[in-house]
Amino acid sequence: MQTNKILIVDDDPAILDIMGSYIESFGFEYDKSKDGLDAVEKLKSGDFTIALIDMIMPNMDGMQLLKHIREDYPKIGVIVITGYGNSFSYTDVIRAGASDFMAKPLNPDELEAKLSRLVRELNLVRQLERQSIFDGLTDLYNRRYFDGAVLMEAQRAERQDYPVFLQFMDVDNLKGFNDEAGHQGGDRLLREVGKILQQSIRENVDWAFRYGGDEFGVVFTQIELPQIVSVANRILKKFNQKNFKGTGLSIGIAAFVRHHEKSWNEDIVDLVSRADKALYKAKIQGKNRVVLDDLLGDRSKVGQRTLTP
Repeated sequence: MQTNKILIVDDDPAILDIMGSYIESFGFEYDKSKDGLDAVEKLKSGDFTIALIDMIMPNMDGMQLLKHIREDYPKIGVIVITGYGNSFSYTDVIRAGASDFMAKPLNPDELEAKLSRLVRELNLVRQLERQSIFDGLTDLYNRRYFDGAVLMEAQRAERQDYPVFLQFMDVDNLKGFNDEAGHQGGDRLLREVGKILQQSIRENVDWAFRYGGDEFGVVFTQIELPQIVSVANRILKKFNQKNFKGTGLSIGIAAFVRHHEKSWNEDIVDLVSRADKALYKAKIQGKNRVVLDDLLGDRSKVGQRTLTP
């Protein structure tokens, strides 16, 4: 579970100390910034859930800092704090993107209530976001998230000049396994595939998906073909060691190719199509094996050779 950490921003050291003691007593972690510019630097290195911002500060006032947070850290909740005599109204700060507003002098009970409510709201948003991009059974990214992720990686690879590969895999004979083991057994098999993929890829570099049903995908970046084949064979070996009777994995691998006369979406469709065709070849050549797309076979001088573990 994510820790809820709060950034307090105020140019008055006494207020920073008082607010810090309040927040600590509420059970939250916190850090302090003496002004907006200092807060900008803290935001770069800290993982904050909420920022408490004073409006009147030197160097960068609260409204400027609020704008910066909304543009660069849109998932952070912001509570704006100001004195009674200041010219900023509740409407002003909410329209500017603040989550809530408090007036000085602070009431600790009101502060605790507002922080607790905002934390609940932000946690709910995180849960809903997670449900929208992750598959509930395998805890891999889902089909919806695949489209955006593969496009993002392809465009980044084009700018930075490194390869992107798509590996598609399908569980062989899953229907027969389900007939014998029941759908609970089938679900257990699919969860195991998800675990194997998570164990086999590089965290925060590669992307593993449940593409649909018993079909899975991995987007590999900044890696060469021999390493891809090695990872695919390792996935195959780990799955076979699970001894799901009568099953296997058919795996097809393709590389993204940019055709500048075509749109990005057309090139993504082409990548998916070639990976899917390579997977189909693995099926018709006997299943439970790794097969390269024709373009990869030509480039790596292995033709359409099937690579078995």
